[in-house]
Amino acid sequence: MTALPPGTAPGTPAEGVADAEEAGVPEVAEAADTPEGAGEVAEDSVAEDSAPAAEDSAEGAEGGEDTAEAGDGGDAPGEGDTAATGDTAAELSEAQAELAAQRELRARIEARKAEKEGPVAAGTKLSGQAADLLAAVRAVESGEKPGASFFASAPAPRRPAPLPAAPAPVRTQAPQPARVAAGPETLAAVRAVLGEGGAPDSLAPQITDALGEQAADVLRTDPWQLLAVPGVRPEQADGFARALLGAECGPDDSRRAAALVAWTLERASVQGHTALPIAAVKAALAERSVPDVDEAVRHAVDEGVVLVFEDGVAALDTEPDDGEEDTPEEEAAPVEVLLGLDRYALAEESLADGLARLANAPVKDDGSDWEQAAAAAPSPSAAELIRAVAGHGLVTHSGGEAARAESAAVVTAAHGLGLRAAAAAHTRDGRRRLAGAVGAERAFTVAALLSGTEGPGRDEDGALALDVLVVQDAPQLDVEGAAMLVESLPDGCRLVLGGDPEVLGSAGAGRVFADVLAARAVPHVASRTPDPGPLGELVSGIGAGELGQVEAPGKEVVIVPVRDAGEAVHRCVQLVADSVPRAIGVPAEQTQVITVGHGGSAGTRALNAALKQRLNPGPGRFAGFDPGDRVAYAEAPGRTSVGVVGSAGPDGLHLDCGGEPLVVPKERVESALRHGWALTAHQAAGMRWPAVVAVLPGDAAQGLSRSWVYTAFGRAERHLSVVHGVDQALPRAVAEVPAPARTTRLTPLLAALLRTPEAE
Repeated sequence: MTALPPGTAPGTPAEGVADAEEAGVPEVAEAADTPEGAGEVAEDSVAEDSAPAAEDSAEGAEGGEDTAEAGDGGDAPGEGDTAATGDTAAELSEAQAELAAQRELRARIEARKAEKEGPVAAGTKLSGQAADLLAAVRAVESGEKPGASFFASAPAPRRPAPLPAAPAPVRTQAPQPARVAAGPETLAAVRAVLGEGGAPDSLAPQITDALGEQAADVLRTDPWQLLAVPGVRPEQADGFARALLGAECGPDDSRRAAALVAWTLERASVQGHTALPIAAVKAALAERSVPDVDEAVRHAVDEGVVLVFEDGVAALDTEPDDGEEDTPEEEAAPVEVLLGLDRYALAEESLADGLARLANAPVKDDGSDWEQAAAAAPSPSAAELIRAVAGHGLVTHSGGEAARAESAAVVTAAHGLGLRAAAAAHTRDGRRRLAGAVGAERAFTVAALLSGTEGPGRDEDGALALDVLVVQDAPQLDVEGAAMLVESLPDGCRLVLGGDPEVLGSAGAGRVFADVLAARAVPHVASRTPDPGPLGELVSGIGAGELGQVEAPGKEVVIVPVRDAGEAVHRCVQLVADSVPRAIGVPAEQTQVITVGHGGSAGTRALNAALKQRLNPGPGRFAGFDPGDRVAYAEAPGRTSVGVVGSAGPDGLHLDCGGEPLVVPKERVESALRHGWALTAHQAAGMRWPAVVAVLPGDAAQGLSRSWVYTAFGRAERHLSVVHGVDQALPRAVAEVPAPARTTRLTPLLAALLRTPEAE
């Protein structure tokens, strides 16, 4: 392909586009969102609403690009200001049902932490990989074993596979542990402590959620536990502690150090990390004026706040023993020391063990039937994938948009062989497109499959009643969600993890799909089916690091140069409302705007305000929304549904999501719903539209990366307009800026559990 000349981008210049009335854009006070790819966690990178505003933390998962506003600005609560965090809903919404298992996991972790008087022996309070993990950590801490022995653990016993001939069980709802709301006495006690420390009493429900029924006593004993609430910053917790402790409060307080270690790792998880190098944690502590960072980390490990991996404990000592002066003849290879929170350590251990269980479980010997299905496959790549699935319990599959038909062919083939087969996508839109290929009765979202609101139901052991499961959009799986999904599959079930490795990663911690691919321990099928047309050629080139010039005779790709953000907003509104419907034939309701972040003069907020004024003006009579408004609903962290407002009722706001009704509970409308004419690339991942307008104003240059451009441009099916104001930053991002790296542990865990004879 031919490289772009200066100041241009691929496609057809937008000539002869009629000017439109200047769209009114309200003044946006927020600063532009932290650019994607930033190496450090942004200072104000906290979720706009701890659970509901999931799309903000989703963008932040790749370097803090799209962090939210809550918690920005303000001094410590102890100095008169408040943390910008509101009350959260008391009931568990249906859309968050898939998080129930995570809450159960965290409850077990909290119970373990409450018993710190003595070490917990493996197998007594926990089981399987979790018990082995904890026992190994304690052994390394006490000096009984070297750090190298940390990963020496046996696979967990496997659950017996269901009989193939057994009838499918009756569909039932997955177990959902109920969330117990804090009593009025507990909330009153917490509010009293918050008042003494100068913090807003609106934080009380979140604090009781994080710290439990004894939250008031915990806060009095350790005021820095206020950092357990999303949106609270260290300076605010410091002010709160000063108000409660007075002269006893100091920067060298061990309680402060332990809380800051946990806070640093929680912040890192927003960027997708499941662990951090010990040097990065120490550097973060030094920035927070912790006098002795080595002692702070050692104390956090001793208290069980964090876990240490590799040769971790030895690395906590900075000075060698006086009696050990001899230099070994052969120096050992340097080993990176990682620190991580136990919730992600448990999730990665569980996921690695579950994937190994599926990969090692024998599959039914029905090769002749599978071979016949492969021969009837729609493409050579689909045939190759079907043959791989025939003989293996775990297979990975990669490719672009056209490759989705190949993994769908696996479901069709397995169903034709009499097996219980299903496919799962990340979004409702992905499920809709998947249903067109495999049938609505076999297409689900991952979240609905886990919650039990959709799917085949579960057997007597609690496993999903499936023989074959194909997961599309696997790059959007975070480590905790993936662990829940894999644990739900019975032995003998074939699992296909498929997706495009070039798209933006998951909103949560981990890089599951990339880690499984990197382990190179299971069969992998790379699609050879290219995405068609000029759009397919453009996006494929971006994935290879080249922004090439493409021939677009049907105006499949159009470039609209702009000089500043104001002109970018004006041209975007003009394209959506007039040019694309008139010249391309795609109506405004089927055209999606994608931009780099929520803030800034051409972020989603500014663009949505301008688009609403042009396309559906109104007073916002339903909590700021009008019938006909396009909206984005954050059903759960990292999962957004786009729909149109219909009406309001006692149960909430009624949406039409591509023909599927959806009700947003009234208590979540304000926090989880936004106008959706313009989305960020993370929100748009897993969805596609007939036409896309990608807005790249000049102040968005730092937020661009190859994966962002690939994801945004790849959302278009028929037409892509690029409102281009970043000059050479666009081709430079495609050629030189890969997706920000994530620190995880899944690859070595899988490599150890799935070691092949050739590797040995």
